[in-house]
Amino acid sequence: MKKSITQNFKYASIGLLVARAALLKDRLLDKHLAELDVTAAQFKVLIIIAQYELDTPADLCRYLALDSGSMTRMLDRLEQKKLIVRKRCATDRRQVRLALTASGLELAAHLPEVGAAAMGEFVGVLEPEEVQALEASLTKILLAVDDPIVALHIGAK
Repeated sequence: MKKSITQNFKYASIGLLVARAALLKDRLLDKHLAELDVTAAQFKVLIIIAQYELDTPADLCRYLALDSGSMTRMLDRLEQKKLIVRKRCATDRRQVRLALTASGLELAAHLPEVGAAAMGEFVGVLEPEEVQALEASLTKILLAVDDPIVALHIGAK
């Protein structure tokens, strides 16, 4: 059975489709976020801090699959926008903790609605049953490869 599955993907374009969908989803999200002066990448960091209470740069790097240099630059920009603050951990001064500022909390409260509008537009060509099937299939795949964000999301439901 495994061989036939592998053969089916020899000429398939699922990798291309998943990659293009992710790229175009972020572009659409950027469009929806433009008036808030936040990018799709910044949206992801803010949502994860707000909804999943991850509060270290290392955790964010792991969950978003970003290197520490990229994360540092991202956090610098969010700090310049006064959306987050970095604080040294009281028990281990080597660790930095992240927290949303009052402005960051206010913005984070609106982000799910903005994200939902963008995703509604993104999958708007699908019937409700197709959206449910797509979500179920992607969830199954991502859980099978131990995606930590999907695991957290499923645990939160």
